[in-house]
Parts: sequence; structure tokens; C-alpha cells
Amino acid sequence: MSALLLLDALAEARIEEAMREGAFDELPGAGRPLELDDDRFVPEELRAAYRILKNAGFVPPEVEARRDAAALAALIATLEDDGARRRALARLALIETRLEANAKRSRLDGAYRGRLLERLGRP
Repeated sequence: MSALLLLDALAEARIEEAMREGAFDELPGAGRPLELDDDRFVPEELRAAYRILKNAGFVPPEVEARRDAAALAALIATLEDDGARRRALARLALIETRLEANAKRSRLDGAYRGRLLERLGRP
């Protein structure tokens, strides 16, 4: 038996023993479905890094920019001063333009990557 299989068997035995002793009975969320992150749109090789960053409280710049845009849009709805409203609208337009440019660049990068992999004979 390989060391990895032996380690798996040992881990399973300890988990079974802990279950019999009731070690998992009072866990938060017991009996409810797990809330898993929907990361199907994140490339597989980046998922672990994104999860680590997310758990540390960091988010990708695009997400932060979208949050800023939403907060700014909500603020604009409440502004009565025309000058402040114009400045906020200009800032919102700038954020949206940057998001659009980044999305376009990402699509181009993806297309280039696909052509490159195709040329190298990889799927």
C-alpha cells in the first residue's frame, strides 16, 4: 500500500471515529447545504489564488470598480447640487469606460491565447 493510500485510510479512520464520538454534531450550519463559491468563470489555474485573496478580504480591481460605480450611481440619485452631480456623473463615466476597456482587453487576450494554443497544437 502506498504512503498516500495509507494516509488517506488513516484520515478516514480518524474522521469516522470523530463522527461516532459526536465531534461534528454541534458545528455551525449543521444540517444545511454548504454555501460554495461560484468560481466557474475563474480560470482553473487562478481559483486557489482568488480564493486566498477573497478570504483575506481582497477583491479583484474590476470588482472594486463595480462597487464604486454602484455606490456612485446611488449617490447621484440623491444629489441636488448640479455641480456635484456633474462631477459625480463624470467620475461614473470614467469608471465605466475603464471597466469597458478592461473587458475588451480581456476578450482580446483570451482570443490571442486561444490562437496561440491552437498554433502550438494544444487544446
